Amino acid sequence: MLINISLSSHDYICFSITMNHFFKNSLTRFICSLNHFHFSFTQSSRKFSHFSEPESWRSMEGLIRCSANYVPLTPISFLERAAKAYRDTTSVVYGSVKYTWGDTHGRCLNLASALTQLGISRGDVVAILAPNVPAMHELHFAVPMAGALLCTLNTRYDSAMLSILLRHSEAKIIFVDYQLLDIANGALKLLAKTEKKPPIFVVIAESDGSLPTDHHITSETYEYESLLANGHNGFEIRRPNSEWDPISVNYTSGTTSSPKGVVYSHRGAYLNTLATILLHGIGSMPVYLWTVPMFHCNGWCLIWGLAAQGGTNVCLRKVTPKDIFDNIALHNVTNMGGAPTVLNMIVNSPISDRKPLPHKVEVMTGGSPPPPQILSKMEELGFGVSHLYGLTETYGPGTSCIWKPEWDSLPLDKRYKLKARQGVQHPGLEEVDVKDPVTMASVPADGKTMGEIMFRGNTVMSGYLKDLKATEEAFSGGWFRSGDLAVKHPDNYIEVKDRSKDIIISGGENISTVEVETVLFGHPAVLEAAVVARPDNHWGQTPCAFVKLKEGYDVDSQEIIKFCRDHLPHYMAPRTVIFEDLPKTSTGKTQKFILREKAKALGSLS
Repeated sequence: MLINISLSSHDYICFSITMNHFFKNSLTRFICSLNHFHFSFTQSSRKFSHFSEPESWRSMEGLIRCSANYVPLTPISFLERAAKAYRDTTSVVYGSVKYTWGDTHGRCLNLASALTQLGISRGDVVAILAPNVPAMHELHFAVPMAGALLCTLNTRYDSAMLSILLRHSEAKIIFVDYQLLDIANGALKLLAKTEKKPPIFVVIAESDGSLPTDHHITSETYEYESLLANGHNGFEIRRPNSEWDPISVNYTSGTTSSPKGVVYSHRGAYLNTLATILLHGIGSMPVYLWTVPMFHCNGWCLIWGLAAQGGTNVCLRKVTPKDIFDNIALHNVTNMGGAPTVLNMIVNSPISDRKPLPHKVEVMTGGSPPPPQILSKMEELGFGVSHLYGLTETYGPGTSCIWKPEWDSLPLDKRYKLKARQGVQHPGLEEVDVKDPVTMASVPADGKTMGEIMFRGNTVMSGYLKDLKATEEAFSGGWFRSGDLAVKHPDNYIEVKDRSKDIIISGGENISTVEVETVLFGHPAVLEAAVVARPDNHWGQTPCAFVKLKEGYDVDSQEIIKFCRDHLPHYMAPRTVIFEDLPKTSTGKTQKFILREKAKALGSLS
């Protein structure tokens, strides 16, 4: 909401208020309850936007804040710059499809224009259900250019969950990849049973324009390329009135509970983009292979980051080891990212799927603590791995294990254990600390005392959509509470030990499931492993390991238990081992809440 007030050149003032009751849209009301909005003032024919004048300005004459020296931060500006600085540089590669940054800028303007023609207004939500295809990339710019919020949906959701999130987000439009039409149509049928008006439906066809034979475009649906063609590339971008305006809604992956809608601002997205690029040394015109789902934390903000650096986005519909090696060789890939699950898939891939790397490919990994054994094997294959840590609530990456030159001379096993730490905050955050969740005191930097990881700074979410109680709980004490338990080492590097919900308490002793899982990954037969608590009438809880074996291996539970007892204090070793595939989110995180229910159903071992 913008209010203009004319004041004389000597009388201009500024102030801020919360304007919850003036907004019709529930999302806008939510954002306004968290952020004080500012007014725009007219002074001597010049328009100024203020929060409040800095205290130091009062004693200094001649200082003003105006459009010449203050513009709300937004990732949209990265695309506009790319269209000038990297106009003829390849922006997107997807099979036979190639675009330059000049092309992408024009297509995004067309798409933003088309969205407004469909009735999209400021503050509306536009959803997309699609893998890493060019449309997903373009909507990250076009939607905010239309003044709307982008809601990227997990491609593993079923129709029931999808309908819940569409209703919760109040999405006005949903873009759906042709391979996910059945799920989306199922969700719309469920929505039709409620009073909620279903969103406008836009189908994303394959790059050759083909659609499933049983699907036809009707008067009630649109096709992506046709819709885009109806837009105008002279569209005037709807820039944010404030850099605190929301840019996206990202639903958490649901590893511990039902997904929550995490709201990002233009400011936070801009700052986290630059911090991630800087921290990981992504230089000008990189070639980035998309193995991280773009729907996850807006691709760790790197969709916008690659525009800032004039990079090439190599899009992958499906991530397999063969596709990874083929695309690295074909496009001379310089950077990629992925959860430890993706790294595990690479190091255990058949020799026939691999190709020699043209050079060292830098990989950012995060999502769960990477086993040192996986880091070692990745580097043996020629990849350089850097480890980051964060949550959906911190725009993805929040910390990084910055490598120190003096570590190069350490033994291999020690080096990879150090690299598996979560490290220190990136430049966009004010502070990351490990604190006692009750007293809020920092834990000693002794590498032993556990506390909760907490964040404070400019790249922490605005809050949870329509859930003020959860937002207040998350920000209790003036910090964002991650729910992750960690220790802080003498060099101030943090190391995650567990989720607070995953810690096992056995006979009064705390057992870190991450430590047990790291040992399990050291067994030559283990491909994947996850450890949860099993109830025990005597000990309270005991470790229960769920293990997936590598192909061709045949070991029993006793061998796994003995291996763990040989490498851990006996009370930490699993007393139960179950061999099966592990349930995962589409970002590669193990869904431990499912495994906890299975272990609980087993009952007490004692």
